[in-house]
Amino acid sequence: MGRALVVAGPRQLAYEDYPDPVLKPDEVRIQTLLSGISAGTEMTQYRGTNPYMNKRWDDATRLYVASDTPSWTYPVPNIGYEEVGKVVEVGSAVNDLAPGTRVFGPWWHRTHYVAPIDWVRQRIIPPGADPRIGIFSHIGAVGLNGVHDGRVRIGETVAVFGLGTPGQIVAQAARASGARVIAVDLLDARLEMAKQLGAHITLNPRRVPVAEEIKRLTDNRGADVVFEVAGSSVALNEAIRAAAYSGRVVAMGALQNEARGLYLSEEFHHNRVNIVCSQISGVDPELKYRWDKLRLQQSAVRLQIDGTLNLIPLITHRAPFDRAIELFELIDRAPESVVQAVIEFGD
Repeated sequence: MGRALVVAGPRQLAYEDYPDPVLKPDEVRIQTLLSGISAGTEMTQYRGTNPYMNKRWDDATRLYVASDTPSWTYPVPNIGYEEVGKVVEVGSAVNDLAPGTRVFGPWWHRTHYVAPIDWVRQRIIPPGADPRIGIFSHIGAVGLNGVHDGRVRIGETVAVFGLGTPGQIVAQAARASGARVIAVDLLDARLEMAKQLGAHITLNPRRVPVAEEIKRLTDNRGADVVFEVAGSSVALNEAIRAAAYSGRVVAMGALQNEARGLYLSEEFHHNRVNIVCSQISGVDPELKYRWDKLRLQQSAVRLQIDGTLNLIPLITHRAPFDRAIELFELIDRAPESVVQAVIEFGD
């Protein structure tokens, strides 16, 4: 039997047993080693604020519609999408993959997972690499997708609002793309982390008017590309103010509820600012023939291996699987204290 963490109700987590099936010839069994917790999507499921849990998503019209039967209901069995594991058993037709091989992928907060060999072959962590890089495969893909949507060009100035895990990844990826990076957050600890990991300039809105300072730092031009990764309408409004004329603002954060503090008749209107949504279920249409989610995930891992991205320092909290509920409670109660939390299953 395997064991999984599920959301039983709003702010209620529970452990459930599930059958660990017999392998088919072309399958492998993976034992989970590590699982990252998303402070964004997963916490909306945990809190019950995700739109899928309050409305029904209509695939035909691509609209959320009011309904007595929302798309997702409790219990939510499949939470978690950034896991690392090792192969512990292979099917009779698998002859090119040895037990002990480490792999990454999304298979939820659970002790074991069975996957087709073709799926596994695309997600192998090279021998000798730190397996922790694998927990950033999905959230790293989110960050890289955002930078692609921003169309960052070498020599440009980029501002990143919100320095949680995805914002830190965006800041590093933007610098690797040749941009001068201005990192913005209300928390000094996150600003210091961004500075240590390569951001050129850090700004705290509690101490400086950010848009005005970014204008000053760019000879009044503004940032060429601004990423809003905080999930805050107030931050989005300031990101718009900080953008150059006809600049691009990439909205990556999922704004919960009504967007208060957003004034679209001001700088957005007068400076012809372009606001682009970046969301991991799709890529920039111009890139869809070459890029998809899998390539983004593979790139997030490879870029860590070659040293372009340094994401392991983002891990601030860890707990064993049987105490994973404590991590969710901490993120819910004091989100400012956590960047990346990781559940450890043991080897």
